[in-house]
Amino acid sequence: MPATIFYFGYLFAQFPSGYFLQTLPVGKFLSYATIVWGIILITTPACVNFGGIAANRFLLGAVEATVNPGFVLMMSIWYTSAEQPLRLEIYYCTNGIATMFGGLIGYAVGHITTGLQKWQYIFIIFGSISIAWGIVSLIVLPDLPSTAKFLTEHERIIAVNRVSKNRQGVKNHHFQKYQAIQTIKDPKTWILFVMAVGAQVPNSALTSFTSIIIGTFGFQTLGTQYLQIPGGAVQFLALLAGGYICTRWPHNTRCAVMVFANSVCIIGAGLLVGLPAKNKWGRLVAVWLCYFQGLGFSMSLTMVSSNVAGYTKKQLTGAVLFTGYCVGNIIGPQTFLAKEAREFSPFFFTTPSHSTTKWHVSRKATDNPYLDDSLPYHSAYIAMLVGYSVKLAMVVVLYIFMYRSNKARDAEQAARGELSEEEEKEAIEKGMLDMTEIDNKGFRYIL
Repeated sequence: MPATIFYFGYLFAQFPSGYFLQTLPVGKFLSYATIVWGIILITTPACVNFGGIAANRFLLGAVEATVNPGFVLMMSIWYTSAEQPLRLEIYYCTNGIATMFGGLIGYAVGHITTGLQKWQYIFIIFGSISIAWGIVSLIVLPDLPSTAKFLTEHERIIAVNRVSKNRQGVKNHHFQKYQAIQTIKDPKTWILFVMAVGAQVPNSALTSFTSIIIGTFGFQTLGTQYLQIPGGAVQFLALLAGGYICTRWPHNTRCAVMVFANSVCIIGAGLLVGLPAKNKWGRLVAVWLCYFQGLGFSMSLTMVSSNVAGYTKKQLTGAVLFTGYCVGNIIGPQTFLAKEAREFSPFFFTTPSHSTTKWHVSRKATDNPYLDDSLPYHSAYIAMLVGYSVKLAMVVVLYIFMYRSNKARDAEQAARGELSEEEEKEAIEKGMLDMTEIDNKGFRYIL
């Protein structure tokens, strides 16, 4: 339930945060959000009942709603379309780092025997880090290239001119109503929405429920912490490799990378559905394979940063995408059915009435940890497989839509007989005037 409440907060704040990202200085807004998030996280150990923890999780989600859209926006402000994949994946691969080091810290904290309860140290440690880094960000992170203190006046002009080739401009503080209408009518908006829902239904298995899932394979409590480290490494390396490929070969590789990443996830989810309960190492590897999902989802964010123009339209499209992100993460935990929960322990097992009883039967660690071959949380694994399949289908649909749009515009240009250099210059000028990719006929989607 707390995991679900977090995403209700995220959903509640999605559109307001998008508005504030457009109207307020983006660097300062993100920095203050990071500081506030850290403060709320530190207060978590003070929550002594469900109401307190529910309010805490809701506020954490509401503040975090700023982060991903804000960094997608920063990518589009500072980097060319060709540069964005690697930079975005460097940012996003910190999830993998957090999984690896979070597992190590969790393992270390598990050995603390005095003072606060063990789980409370986790929130204090990470909350303190967030506050400290938010203060650093507030000092050094500029709002725009044109206001960066570490650049000379000439370098600021170069920084703005180089991203003008994205045909998107830099930033417009004024809300454009016609762009909001275009966002609603644009098929890409809803393709990205469904894509995000499909991608995030399985997400809870790799975030909120990871330790529980690994525990159902027959590993002990501390093992469920350090066995997440390889999954974090898979995510870290997959993100960097995918970002490098799409930056090194910027034409027509993003959708291909997304297809590959989602195909690996489908294999992992399929193994979780199909492998027997006694094959705990095979099922653990299947979980690690599912960490490729970070590459597929993060690359979909470049579809917003690179393929949506018009500042209001970009912000609203991102808000719709992250609304889908919230919906998927709200649905995901509901697929972990209580009636399918079965806890492994050499001393305890959970009966159908959910009462805990001593288990005096001696068992080897290599034995099937369950009394039969049925799988705990089987419905959740099926939901993961369905989610990844939906995401893959939407990637293909999005590719076809953008490919056909590019071909149609190429044909129109050829019929007019315009020179590509002339259209390039006109497209850049229109982009700097905050024109959307739909209105700017010189705009081409990056596939």
